Amino acid sequence: QVQLVESGGGLVQAGGSLRLSCAASGRSFSSYTMGWFRQAPGKKREFVVAMSWFGGNPYYGDSVKGRFTISRDNTKNTVYLQMNNLKPEDTAVYYCAGKSRSYASGWHDEFPADYWGQGTQVTVSS
Repeated sequence: QVQLVESGGGLVQAGGSLRLSCAASGRSFSSYTMGWFRQAPGKKREFVVAMSWFGGNPYYGDSVKGRFTISRDNTKNTVYLQMNNLKPEDTAVYYCAGKSRSYASGWHDEFPADYWGQGTQVTVSS
């Protein structure tokens, strides 16, 4: 069993930055592909980014390419999402997710991750 806990959300002005963290419990973190999703009010869940368990190139959703960066520290069982040049349309609840040994390139909006965090709110003001 893996538990995921996000932190780092908040209110920021357009053009600003935030870094989200997702701390995972459990002993198999290094074998999990980790990613982020978001969901804005009244909208469907949107895939943001994923990084495969072995590292490699992350796989980004089109709306965040060039602005968001995912990283992971397996020694700390933590995955991060650095968000730069934030826009009001980035406002959403951001969820961390994990799935054992899946390739990041296969992730999409409706991807059936094994584990989900509780979400952290990101609000970008104009």
